[in-house]
Amino acid sequence: MRDLSPLHKARLGYNPKLAGALQEGIKNVKFTFGEKTSAVKDKEDIEKLFKDVYGGPIVSFSNAGESLNLANKNVGVILSGGQAPGGHNVIAGLYDAIKQANPNNKLYGFLGGPSGIIDGKCVEFDDKFIDAYRNTGGFDIIGSGRTKLETEEQFEKSLKVCEQLNINAIVIIGGDDSNTNACMLAQWLKAKNTGIQVIGCPKTIDGDLKNSQIEISFGFDTATKTYAELVGNIQRDANSAKKYWHFIKLMGRSATHVGLEVALQTQPNIALISEEVEAKKQSLKSIVDYITDVVVKRAEKGKNFGVALIPEGLIEFIPEMKTMIQSLNDLLAVLEKDEAFVNAANETKYEIISSKLDKDNAFVFNSLPNLIKAQLLMDRDPHGNVQVSKIETEKLLIEMVKANLKKLKAEGKYNGKFSEQAHFFGYEGRCAMPSNFDADYCYSLGYNAFALILAGLTGYLSSVKNLTAPASEWRAGGVPLTMMMNMEKRHGVMKPVIQKALVELDGPVFKEFEANRENYALNDCYIFPGAIQYYGPTEVCDNTTITLQLEQKVPAKC
Repeated sequence: MRDLSPLHKARLGYNPKLAGALQEGIKNVKFTFGEKTSAVKDKEDIEKLFKDVYGGPIVSFSNAGESLNLANKNVGVILSGGQAPGGHNVIAGLYDAIKQANPNNKLYGFLGGPSGIIDGKCVEFDDKFIDAYRNTGGFDIIGSGRTKLETEEQFEKSLKVCEQLNINAIVIIGGDDSNTNACMLAQWLKAKNTGIQVIGCPKTIDGDLKNSQIEISFGFDTATKTYAELVGNIQRDANSAKKYWHFIKLMGRSATHVGLEVALQTQPNIALISEEVEAKKQSLKSIVDYITDVVVKRAEKGKNFGVALIPEGLIEFIPEMKTMIQSLNDLLAVLEKDEAFVNAANETKYEIISSKLDKDNAFVFNSLPNLIKAQLLMDRDPHGNVQVSKIETEKLLIEMVKANLKKLKAEGKYNGKFSEQAHFFGYEGRCAMPSNFDADYCYSLGYNAFALILAGLTGYLSSVKNLTAPASEWRAGGVPLTMMMNMEKRHGVMKPVIQKALVELDGPVFKEFEANRENYALNDCYIFPGAIQYYGPTEVCDNTTITLQLEQKVPAKC
């Protein structure tokens, strides 16, 4: 038995708060159906692909309405994709609801992600097993994985495993792609009249799995608070030493919700927002010129230091880079089937790619340092896309800013000093011990997922809303996964996926940042948030993110 830290021991005993209608226990929950739904986009294509689970109504839970069917249910649970703080509490909430409904019900955890259900590798949970993981970070309770559930063979194997274990429902805890797979599995199982239900839970620290029914994905709260602590520490160091510019890349591939939230929590000198870059068609040069301008202006005030936040996915939002990368993704999908190309040296690969890209895209590709070219050619992600987290954008910007400053110094327009430090904060936030908010939210999501199962639903996502209010006022329910879907190109082929929610430039969160960033740039407005607090006044230990407060029109403390 491993030794536990005092905090770990204390967190195991924390009793998470349940959403309002769930607080009286699973046997007292009732449900009502709301309006029918349709896909957010590409409705005809989505309905054709998911005809058996498409267009269901939004469901809400309360103490009035139709009673849940408390028939015996055995459930399997899968952790899918990257880790996010609070995943263990989703499973704990699911387990507690299952056992409250009937102590003879069973919960199986599939090991290593979706591959576990395909290969039949699982564990059965009991009280002792679950109690060792309550309110803790990570996904180590059963492990995770990125295997996609999408082929007939995979579905057949999964069905066979469920039949062997007498499993009636599957809960998939994951992000947009994982829940797309959940919907595909739900459709297949429904079409085959298996009677096996599939329910999803919204997970991703990126914050891009949200809409009118999903206010926030779990893990975002804890991860951004963790990153904000680290950025705040660096800002304190920068303001103490007064000699370094820190370029910090933050996790968040396709959206800048993480970077924007951390910027509001810490108020750095520079924070780039990928969605703004794309909307304003800012070139790589214009971005570098903007950073250079801030560096020069601060140097004129005797401040040869600062902090710049760089979103992980920035490079794909710069128009000329995005176009080139899209063409490169399509080209590599073909070239990677060519053994001669695969075995060629990098320099030869660069020449082949340059000769096959069109003129404009070839120009952009050839203008990049070999370091960045090599990173663009690293192994694709499971969807055939460049792994932008491996592209050291922060170092690319540093080198280009240094070149600008050298030129300005030669022209007598800059007399400061520029010493740089590069950082990437990603994995540091994915498995942190969950904040009280995430511990409570995740527990409610898992408990709520079983309520959706007892309501006889499949192809739904667990939804808990009104999250800036006390937990007693949270509203529980479910939303059809097909409601969130559209068609996107993956591996050169159009496929159904849950639509990502990007930063809205006319929304209250970006507007708050936009109104203050000039002040942040030139003055030392740094905030030092410190570590996540688990005990103390509610405004300290139970506070939500600034993003959620602004989106829910609650006066934000920023």
